[in-house]
Amino acid sequence: MQINDISIRTTIKPGDLGYIIHRHGKLYGEEYNYGVAFETYVGEGMHEFYKNYNPEIDRAWICEHNDKIVGFVLLMHRENKTAQLRYFYLEPAYRGLGLGKKLMSLFMDFFYKKGYQSAYLWTTHELSAAASLYTKHGFKLTESKKSIAFEKPLIENRYDLSTTP
Repeated sequence: MQINDISIRTTIKPGDLGYIIHRHGKLYGEEYNYGVAFETYVGEGMHEFYKNYNPEIDRAWICEHNDKIVGFVLLMHRENKTAQLRYFYLEPAYRGLGLGKKLMSLFMDFFYKKGYQSAYLWTTHELSAAASLYTKHGFKLTESKKSIAFEKPLIENRYDLSTTP
């Protein structure tokens, strides 16, 4: 399989958001032992995203292969020309193909095209491959805090990107 076999769409269809919530819960439960609280956190964020969704300034990138969702990321508008990167996920079999880099490029292109001045995201210390991808695109670690939000001890990390000095 190659990255060219994967299509990426930005139109949200019925079932997409629920599926992403489900896969986040399942995948992060299996890979990182996150509890149900993580899945509900994703669900709340997805509800917030769609409730405030404006296709002119918000975007979801949905990766599909053989009519199955295999990856996802979204850009959610916030106040003061700020964007939030959320719910970056790739199915294990689709990692290492360059799909994560492609999604980050699409995110960054949209970010600049729409005139955002800053972006941020929250992740955990366990997701080092993702953190590496973020820092390669100019995000900097700005905050770390201990947490048990996902039913296990971890460190939540905030990364920020600014287009102004």
